Amino acid sequence: MKCAIMQPTFLPWSGYFNLMASADVFVFLDDAQFQKSSWHNRNRIAINGEPHWLTVPVMHQSLSQSIMSTLVSPQALWRQKMVRQLSQVYAKHPFSRELVLFNQVILDPIYTSLAELNMALIRLISNKLNISCRILRSSELNIDGVRTQRLLDILKAVNATQYLSPQGSKEYLTEDGFTQQSDISLLYQDFEPISYPQTKSVHFIEKLSILDVVMNLGWDDAKSYIR
Repeated sequence: MKCAIMQPTFLPWSGYFNLMASADVFVFLDDAQFQKSSWHNRNRIAINGEPHWLTVPVMHQSLSQSIMSTLVSPQALWRQKMVRQLSQVYAKHPFSRELVLFNQVILDPIYTSLAELNMALIRLISNKLNISCRILRSSELNIDGVRTQRLLDILKAVNATQYLSPQGSKEYLTEDGFTQQSDISLLYQDFEPISYPQTKSVHFIEKLSILDVVMNLGWDDAKSYIR
């Protein structure tokens, strides 16, 4: 059984969903430490052909707070402002009508935790992309440990025989001796995004949020794109 483990980030890029689509089990590392100015609460979209940050304002309560315990700003204004901005940016895109699905989640006040908001958006997108892996949360597995030992404990808890890792983790997995500590097979993701027509962009901007892919290609072509 192939397992992938990722922190729940805000409106992730297409490679995130390629990883999910390639796994049998996907674990949200929702109790990982929140990192300021990271993908946890922001991602990039294109505005007039240039990359632009889309950011969820959050409350900083301690340096060690987890993504799960990080609260989004209680002020409703940011939600309305973000939805208004997205509606303006993608108004002329081929599949702008699909934006309503994203906006409904962003506007929903039930999502007070950053992790809950991110996971709700990721689940919505994965469902629309026909991704069928089983989805779990590390906070529900009662796993201790850090770095590679934590990953190994999660993999054992879900009875994984293979771990599918993004390329960016290769260095620290090698340093920590992942393969020496377990008989779980270590696989690395092999995904390179290809260019697609981006409305209002002269030059292709790679690794934008999956939102940009959907607005330009629609769900059907996005399904093929992430695979």
